[in-house]
Amino acid sequence: MRESLLDVDESFLKETFQSIGEPGYRVTQVLDWIYQKKVATFAEMTNLPIHLRDFLDKHYKIDPLTLLTYQESADGTLKFLFSLGDNEKIESVLIPMNQNLTLCISTQVGCPLDCKFCLTGVMGYTRNLTAGEILGQVLFIQRWLGPKKRISNVVFMGMGEPLANYQNTVKAIRVMLSEKGLNLSNRKITVSTSGIVPGIRKLGREDFIVNLAVSLHAPSNDLRSQLMPINRKYPLEMLLEACREYPLPKRRRITFEYVLLKGVNDRPHHARELAKILKGFRCKINLLPFNEAPELPYERPSDAEVLQFQKILIEQGYSVFIRTSRGRDILAACGQLAVRSSDTGCSGFKLRPISSATASTGFFPSKSMA
Repeated sequence: MRESLLDVDESFLKETFQSIGEPGYRVTQVLDWIYQKKVATFAEMTNLPIHLRDFLDKHYKIDPLTLLTYQESADGTLKFLFSLGDNEKIESVLIPMNQNLTLCISTQVGCPLDCKFCLTGVMGYTRNLTAGEILGQVLFIQRWLGPKKRISNVVFMGMGEPLANYQNTVKAIRVMLSEKGLNLSNRKITVSTSGIVPGIRKLGREDFIVNLAVSLHAPSNDLRSQLMPINRKYPLEMLLEACREYPLPKRRRITFEYVLLKGVNDRPHHARELAKILKGFRCKINLLPFNEAPELPYERPSDAEVLQFQKILIEQGYSVFIRTSRGRDILAACGQLAVRSSDTGCSGFKLRPISSATASTGFFPSKSMA
């Protein structure tokens, strides 16, 4: 099986090219074609000699994933189903918001954390994604968008726990930030975690700072442990201490995510407890009314209950936002990503099949995005 060039670094390419007698500047040319021009094939690298293009095509590939299907929501959200080299599958979601395009990417096939309100947890866990498979989602979808549109923000909020796949997550982030890579601003990248305390601390010691979003979802250890088993290993006290230590630049805040489950964690006393444990944090709070699914036992609270919860927190001085659930009709909203065993995608929704030619180039029509 050919290795993806998205999984190798610059030094590996230099050594490889040196071993076949190619000058060092070829490395810069190849990286430019992949990350700046975002080509899908080696044949498109027209300033490389034919023998080098043939060598690369024989031993390597660019994309580590193949698009199987995509779905378009009534609100313009797009969900992509990708197949990996071992036939495992993942989903990514592209969310248009005003003039911005936010891409929600996956870091694992499934998830090992078993949060009780999340469909990815129901799916179970198979393996980590490689750095190339993480980057491949961004590159493929940016290529599909074409040169006139640009992904504005990348959020590590898809399938999996990014900090449980720490090495590959950080490797992918470095390429996203690099001038020779995707050249994204660190303000435009957000890593979400369910509370892997050592990972938060380690991320804070890296030579870059990206936005941190923490899935809190309960104001007490007893309730959080019921909803999120990871809390038994890293209870709230440890988690909040690690969040306080995270080196935030001025004018930036940690985001605390809180999914509201009717009758479970959405009562006024929960809001008051949440305000108490977050006292002193430079933060914003995102409230996410639960996105229902047949496999999950919880219900979405009423709009009045959500607004009451928000009001209590605002009165305590917090910046609180009710996050609009985008793509709910295609199971693309927060907590709804999961690959069924049927795997043409989520049952009950019309999918758009992708031809072999389109899968390799990434260009296909969309009524809202093209």
